[in-house]
Amino acid sequence: MANPVEGRPVRISEWNGGRLRTHLLGLLGGAIWCLGNSVSFMSVDAAGPAISYGLSNAAPVVAALWGIFVWKEFRDAPRGTNRLLAFMFIFYIIGLIMIVYSKLV
Repeated sequence: MANPVEGRPVRISEWNGGRLRTHLLGLLGGAIWCLGNSVSFMSVDAAGPAISYGLSNAAPVVAALWGIFVWKEFRDAPRGTNRLLAFMFIFYIIGLIMIVYSKLV
């Protein structure tokens, strides 16, 4: 709040003046993150550190999926962007396959 990425700094009194829905969405986001992090820690025993680490790094891919399909962030992107996005998903899947394969060998 004191050093925002964009916009001016916000005082705590302004933050308290926010809508209840906005605060509840923030709490929901934190709860989802906490649940995902907890499950990631628990998966180390079941799947091993390498696989659980690889799966826990799926957050950027999930964010990209939301950006592509829900918010349509790349709708007006330059030519070739869709190809780069496809490569990103392909290489991520290849990486996951390699991590799983390394556990089997």
